[in-house]
Amino acid sequence: MANSNISGGLGGADAYGGLASPSASVLAKVEKTMAGQSGSVAKLNQNISRDQAKLSGLGQLQSALAEFQHVAERLAGAGLSTSASSSATGVVTVTASGTAKAGAHTVDVKQLAQSQVLTSAARQAANTKIGTGAPAIVKIETGVTGTDSFTPGKQAAKTITIDQSNNTLDGIAAAFKSAGIDASVVKSGNGFALSVKSASGEANSLRISVSGDAAVKDLLAGKGLTQTAAARDAVVAIDGKESRSAANTVETGGLALALKGTGKADVTVKQDSSEVARNVAGFVDAYNGLQDKLGVLDKGALKSDQALSQASRDLAGLLRSGTSASELAKVGVSINGDGRLQVDDKQLKAAITADPDAVVKLFTNEGKGLADQFDAKVDALTGKSGAINRETQQVNKELTALNDKKAGVAKALTAQANALAKLYAAQEQSASGDALPGYTGPRSLFDFLA
Repeated sequence: MANSNISGGLGGADAYGGLASPSASVLAKVEKTMAGQSGSVAKLNQNISRDQAKLSGLGQLQSALAEFQHVAERLAGAGLSTSASSSATGVVTVTASGTAKAGAHTVDVKQLAQSQVLTSAARQAANTKIGTGAPAIVKIETGVTGTDSFTPGKQAAKTITIDQSNNTLDGIAAAFKSAGIDASVVKSGNGFALSVKSASGEANSLRISVSGDAAVKDLLAGKGLTQTAAARDAVVAIDGKESRSAANTVETGGLALALKGTGKADVTVKQDSSEVARNVAGFVDAYNGLQDKLGVLDKGALKSDQALSQASRDLAGLLRSGTSASELAKVGVSINGDGRLQVDDKQLKAAITADPDAVVKLFTNEGKGLADQFDAKVDALTGKSGAINRETQQVNKELTALNDKKAGVAKALTAQANALAKLYAAQEQSASGDALPGYTGPRSLFDFLA
């Protein structure tokens, strides 16, 4: 939204013949005169909200496809008949992909990754105003915090503005969230405090500096925020070789390790046809879960959307091709009328007992299996030249154009309102000869008409 305000361009007292700002009655006249333009303003806001919702929906579509693809990828190669287990699930859990080789590994988790947490001094209420409302510019840098130093990382610094519209703990937390920084208001003693949390990993520590309003600076900068947890990496030794990770996940040799606690564990990888049924069931569950998510998007943010329609059509096409449908039916996997998959456990286990290699090849066979094809299809849908990325770029362009138009409309309307306010103020001054009560709230005319 434009930052211009209805009184900001009106000049000083001379602009009104002695009045420093428009009175409430003058403001009412301005609003009434320009009320006819509220329709176009409302439509512009609706279009912006529509595009923002579509962007969110496209992001959800991308995430849903990526989640399903992760399952399909794990079945590639020997993955359908590969299992991995941990002797201490409180230390590490493990999943294996098709590239994992049978064998045993020792895992020693020496340190878990964690986020930096910064907490402000407590205040009595989360919605109490902090400072005068004068603008404060908050700069947030990401990097490595040393004993007496800070080394900025490659990420660009982020800035947020705290002013009279958001100078409360709740407002500041919301501003941080809008900038992509995890922040919340938490109970602290008999009051409330601001808690700011970085991404995990020692290179993601935060340094916060503030210019402007002194009270906001005291709250957020220098000693205003106390570090209650330091950012750090996970440290893990696998078969004696130590590595570090910013998150509590490590991938090595076709294994995905989820670190749960410090300590030692033995990880065993084996290939066994008895795993095939479990992994086929997992694939079916993942596909049906994807269909549920696509259905929700189709009824909401991406109703009648082209990218969503193409994704649904392409994925269903892989299942409904003559070869896929008939071969799946032979191993007990059928397609319901609503497009979901259903497994006949007895028929699947019988097929595996009769010919486990044939069942495996149905799903993964040097790029020709069903799981392989789904993996490739998701790549095509979500890649740079895919339908989702193309549509996302188009919506972003439209949203940029709409916001530019909104700023221009706000500027034009505010200029028009200023001119009207000068006229009405002069008329009112001439009629009364007395000072009138001033208008004190800086607002854009766009706000009045929205």
